Amino acid sequence: MKYVMITPARDEAAYIEKTILSVAAQSIRPTQWIVVDDGSRDDTGAIIDHYARSYSWLTPVHRANRGFREAGGGVMKTFYDGYAQIRSSDWDFVVKLDADLTFSPDYFERCFAEFELDPQLGIGGGGIYHLESGSLKLEENPLFHVRGATKIYRRACWDQLGGLIRAPGWDTVDELKANMLGWRTRSFIDLKVLHHRLTGAANGTWGECVKNGKANYIAGYHPAFMMFKCLRRVAKRPFLVGTAGLSWGYLSALWKRTPQIDDLALIQYTRRQQIRKLLLQDSIWN
Repeated sequence: MKYVMITPARDEAAYIEKTILSVAAQSIRPTQWIVVDDGSRDDTGAIIDHYARSYSWLTPVHRANRGFREAGGGVMKTFYDGYAQIRSSDWDFVVKLDADLTFSPDYFERCFAEFELDPQLGIGGGGIYHLESGSLKLEENPLFHVRGATKIYRRACWDQLGGLIRAPGWDTVDELKANMLGWRTRSFIDLKVLHHRLTGAANGTWGECVKNGKANYIAGYHPAFMMFKCLRRVAKRPFLVGTAGLSWGYLSALWKRTPQIDDLALIQYTRRQQIRKLLLQDSIWN
């Protein structure tokens, strides 16, 4: 299996060395791993450069500091700066990997085994876990959703997708479109990926929920499904803050007329699936 990886990294000096060592220990290494320093103010860039001198398959890229962390869209701009540096078109998978993860030496080998078992599997990746009171806890999500921290795209699926949107919601829109096109997408929750920074920590709980609400609007979520999602969020800590943030993100994007994805067929597909979920019928959300 030939695969290339791209890692956007901003101010990840506390964790990125752990990620590099995890990749270096893999039973199947990438043919090229492009790590893009997104204008870090700490030693992230220096750490990448240090290991690039030892590993010929590690390509460092450095971007100027834009002065702020741009949720969603900034990650994709950084990702595509890395994608432009892929040296060869001879690859079977492309991976988007975060810079604050660790995983077992056979992680990618086992992931690719899942793809071999299912020729229609277009996007996959391990389950994201974090440490809580000394134990690993899964960050739950619908099974069809592969977390943006570790996305593996089969080449044929990637080509059909035609790229990722450069906005919040990119890591949901890709899966919805893949499913609409007949591919399957799935998290391998038994393949544990340790996320050293809790999801959303960089933005704070409020900022992360607002970002997610905005992303759901951009993806074309049905208002009724969004209401259902917000109501379910009430029962999760921190109580009410998450619901308020999701609601505000979605409604403020609606009020500002934030552009949604330019794909009416995909929005219609997404909303049909969401209505099926609300009616307790089979859907990709089940």
